[in-house]
Order: sequence, then structure tokens, then C-alpha cells
Amino acid sequence: MTVATERALCSLENYLELPDYTMDERIADARRELGRDCVVLGHHYQRDEVIRFADFTGDSYKLSKISAQAGGQYIVFCGVHFMAESADILARPGQQVILPDLNAGCSMADMAEIGQVEACWEQLQRLGVATEDSDGVTPLTYMNSTAAIKAFCGERGGLVCTSSNAAAAFRWAFKKTSKVLFLPDQHLGRNTAYAMGIPLSEMVVWDPYMLNGGVPADRLRNARVILWKGHCSVHQRFLPEHVDNVRARYPGIQVIVHPECRWEVCQKADQLGSTERLIKIIEDAPTGTMFAVGTEIHLVNRLKNRFAALGKKVITLDDSGCLCTTMFRISPQHLAWALENLVEGNVVNRIRVAEDVKYWARVALDRMLEIGKEAASIQHSQAVQRTA
Repeated sequence: MTVATERALCSLENYLELPDYTMDERIADARRELGRDCVVLGHHYQRDEVIRFADFTGDSYKLSKISAQAGGQYIVFCGVHFMAESADILARPGQQVILPDLNAGCSMADMAEIGQVEACWEQLQRLGVATEDSDGVTPLTYMNSTAAIKAFCGERGGLVCTSSNAAAAFRWAFKKTSKVLFLPDQHLGRNTAYAMGIPLSEMVVWDPYMLNGGVPADRLRNARVILWKGHCSVHQRFLPEHVDNVRARYPGIQVIVHPECRWEVCQKADQLGSTERLIKIIEDAPTGTMFAVGTEIHLVNRLKNRFAALGKKVITLDDSGCLCTTMFRISPQHLAWALENLVEGNVVNRIRVAEDVKYWARVALDRMLEIGKEAASIQHSQAVQRTA
């Protein structure tokens, strides 16, 4: 540890001893001093005390696109580690990505370690499910994964997806091969494939701690979708009985949930959607509509306050709604510390992806952004045809 780093870490401890409200003016002053040299990105799951200072807010897909176009020298990412990695992968030369708290990780991303995924691929090759030239299986990884996993998919003909474009990613993959290996979130993969007409009987779950994933070889060969055994600790908490209970208490309520929720919950919901999609559903609803939303509690509470004035009621699907504890790690104190260090010319908590990993991860992310453009173009053409 260098003297400069030690001094910066020591000063962080001093920040953490101060109350939240004392950071507001300091953050605002640092933002003004840094000007356009600094862009702050905030994920929807961040606490209000942090996200209000963001230049741009959104889900992981939206922020990945924004980070690729950001103009500042410094990108301060108020999210979690895999998001900051993606921003560094997409950053232009000279840009530096900063994560205010290096402990802001993602339990789902941690459920797929690169050594485990490489071992899985070797076993699939040995069983004849995958081949060395990637024929037979296309690997797809959710944005909620490490840069190493993204690179793994990019090098083997796959790509990255988010909950916004998972269906487009599946369609793209099935044009190439008859099977998909989807990681690390089994629920998003299952819900996406099922909505595309693939029955549950043609999906299997790969357990990285068991030989051959704990799946008989014939089932692996017959499966169209191989799901990694991973999940979101927030969304997996929602249960089918939560849907039943909220419908009993509020007749006529609309239940909308994130596709990271269990299949049984998604089957009972009225609509599924990415974070951005859930917001749009509420925006487009008429006055008087009531929603129970199955996603992270900070976002639900923010939607509750935002739409109350418009005559729309928003509640959480589960009264003991869970916050994303790793997102919550980034506090106003961490943000102030990072920004004031930049003012002093010190770059702290920089996220750097190794160049060899960055190349193939960039390939996978570029493929994701490309299918996003294609989907938008198709939607535009269809809209033009409807109005013609």
C-alpha cells in the first residue's frame, strides 16, 4: 500500500464518522469544482441520499449505454463492482472509472466464478454437448457477472444481456446454435425461455459444485437451455403466497415483478419487466391504478412517492421487502470522499479490467449493444407501418 493510498483510506474513516446530512454541501461543492470532468452514474437501487447527486440514473443496461457515451474524464459509478467493470470496458482512452466503495459487490455475480464456468464448459465438451469451436452451445451471461465471465462468453461466440434484452439475446443465440448456456441467474434465464415457448422440460439447472452439474448426460444433450444455479438474493425472497396475499388484500391490484423473481411468482404476476420497464408500466397506467411491485425496496419507495401525486398507488409485493445490501454500501460519505479526492488530484478506488479480459468482454458487450440497436430499429419500423 502506497503512502498516498494509506492517507486516502485513513481519511475515509474520518468521513464515515460524520452524519449523512453533513455530506450534501460537500458533494455539491465537489461536483461544481469538477464540472464536466466528472460524470456520476446512479443505479436505481441506490439510496436516495446518493442517487440524487447522479447525472444519470437507470438500470444496468441503460447505464452501460450511458457509460459508453459519457464525456467526462472520471466516471463515478454508484452501483456495484460488475457495473463499474463494464463501464471501464466500454470507456474511451483516458477515462477512469471509480467505485466509491470497493465492497459494493453482487452476490449473484459471485455465484459464477470463472474457474467453475471453464470447468463446466470442459465437461460439456467431454459430453459432446459443446465443441471446441463453440458449435452446439452459445454461452450468454447476464450483466450481473464479472468481467472474466463476460470475456469467456465473448471469446466463445456469446454475448452479455440484461433483463431488458434477454429475449433478444436468446433469439440471437438460437440462430447460431441449438442450445444456450445461461448464467449466472437461473430465474431470468428460465422466465425468458419459458416466455419464448420453451417448456420447463427442455431446461436443466447446472450446479457448479456437482459432477456434470448434477444433471444426467442424456438430459444435458436433450436440453435446449442450460441454466446456471445462481440467483438474486433480493428477488428470490418474493414467493407465490406474496402475490396471493396482496391480491386478497387489494382486489384489482396490478402485480408487476422483475424477471429475476422465481418462475412461480412470475407466472402469477400480471406483467414482468426490467427495472426500466416496471417504471414505464406505472408511468403509462391511468390515474387510480394500484401496483404491487416485486423488486428492490429503495426503488419501490421512490416510485411510491413519485406517483402518489399522480393518483397512483405503489406498494411493495412483500411488506418485509428487502434492500440490496451491497448497493446500500455506497453512502454519501463514500461519494463525498471519492469526489473530494478527485478535486485534490487523487484517483481512489479506480476499477481497471486487465487488457486481455477487456478485449473479449468488450466483444460480448458490443454484441449486446448491437442487438439492442437492431431491436430498436425493428420497433421503429413496426411503429411506422402501424401509422402509415
